[in-house]
Amino acid sequence: MLPVIRPLRMDDLDAIIGIETASYPFPWTRGIFRECLRAGYACFGLHVGEDLVGYAICNWGAGESHLLNLCVHPRVRRRGYGSVLLEHCIARARALDCDMMFLEVRPSNVDAERLYRRRGFDIVGTRPAYYEAERGREDAVIMCLHLALDAREEA
Repeated sequence: MLPVIRPLRMDDLDAIIGIETASYPFPWTRGIFRECLRAGYACFGLHVGEDLVGYAICNWGAGESHLLNLCVHPRVRRRGYGSVLLEHCIARARALDCDMMFLEVRPSNVDAERLYRRRGFDIVGTRPAYYEAERGREDAVIMCLHLALDAREEA
């Protein structure tokens, strides 16, 4: 069955929280997701059949897009769903005339960093002690994709 992407709605919150808590030791709260939906951020859900299996949340302004959260349920990872969501977000940012897309990722999230690098994101900096961690705080790796220079869309 092919995945389908549609905007997230408030009635998706239970499924979103289920994916988030299955994925992270320090998940976003229901309130954070609710505020993203209320604020009008670009919130996309990836569905396989009736099941929400992943989501992405972005915002944009001043020619830049920021990927705030991209997550796929652990039971369906390594099927390309993360790439599908990422490409959707990139296409949306491009359609809004964004020149760059930024994101933060934990250095310990090797699979996510590999996904972003494979797509052409470059490391542009760090945010010290950005994430909560088991022992104190963990830095964030800041990554950027220059949308205007991205050759994948030019071909």
